[in-house]
Amino acid sequence: MAFHELTVAKVERVAEDAVAVTFDVPESAKGAFDWRPGQFLTLRTDVDGEDIRRSYSIASPPGGPLMVGIRAVEDGRFSTFAQGLEPGQRLNVMPPEGRFVSGDEEDLLLIAAGSGITPMMAIASDALARGAQVTLVYGNRALGTIMFRDRIDALKDKYLGQLTVIHLLSREVQDVPLFNGRIDAEKVSILAKSDLISPHKADGVFLCGPGEMIDEVRGALTNLGVAPERIHQERFTADGTAPPKPRSKAAEVAVRDGVTIEVVMDGARKRFVMGAEDGSVVDAAARAGLELPYSCKGGMCCTCRCRVTEGATEMAVNYSLEPWEIDAGYTLACQSRPISKTLTLDFDAV
Repeated sequence: MAFHELTVAKVERVAEDAVAVTFDVPESAKGAFDWRPGQFLTLRTDVDGEDIRRSYSIASPPGGPLMVGIRAVEDGRFSTFAQGLEPGQRLNVMPPEGRFVSGDEEDLLLIAAGSGITPMMAIASDALARGAQVTLVYGNRALGTIMFRDRIDALKDKYLGQLTVIHLLSREVQDVPLFNGRIDAEKVSILAKSDLISPHKADGVFLCGPGEMIDEVRGALTNLGVAPERIHQERFTADGTAPPKPRSKAAEVAVRDGVTIEVVMDGARKRFVMGAEDGSVVDAAARAGLELPYSCKGGMCCTCRCRVTEGATEMAVNYSLEPWEIDAGYTLACQSRPISKTLTLDFDAV
């Protein structure tokens, strides 16, 4: 999937440490930039001579301006750079991707922490506009770090009776003790027992934020009787999750003398060799001067999803592929290590 050079139309502060960036999409590219609520964009730029790309969720509903939310992350090179963006600057932007999307749900429970609110803004706006009931549980450190607070308040005023919002703060005391603290399994269970949320009634439950929060909340929802197929999740960070698996003996043996890798992209076939110095297929391709699709390089965004048509691989981590995809032969190139002497990956097999 190719990048498009888009112009920044607007930059506005939406929290003390976050901005919303709106892009001007030319008429010739509008078809490529149609999106579904919950999808993300991959942004790419040069920072101090280094090519950097990051994924950011779209905060606006389909049909609105193309806008993403970007929170400054400590030592985050792209997020720090983005805080200084100005209208008129140009960035390389990949068309929308992602499977964390809403459909025709009539009762949605949205649980987000920090910048995990970004895709929820699109999901909530779209769902409310078509008459759905939405409950949003949103966790932050303090009032000043609540992203899109004004927009959330505007949605509450516009959709009286449809939208319920519960703000949880971990470092600022609120009048209601229950609303103090972080989002975790215990908090979700108490909110449910207090009838402030009704997970069992929701036909779509969406979780977005750090990995540790998602794992805890998903477990609590399961214990509350929510069917797994109704729970949708998107990890913004791998915090609290297991570290990458070490390279297996089979992978070590495979790359010892080099693995011949063939990739299929846009109908064309290209080959390169992966050696012991390469951490993944994406790294090996880059060393050979070939750019494969990728964004997060953390196994979370699925931009590098491809299908193994010959050979075999193992993954260091996987936070995005579903079990049926793995069974069907799909892998994440940014996490893939060959365990065979040859490997063919088809990026066109979507």
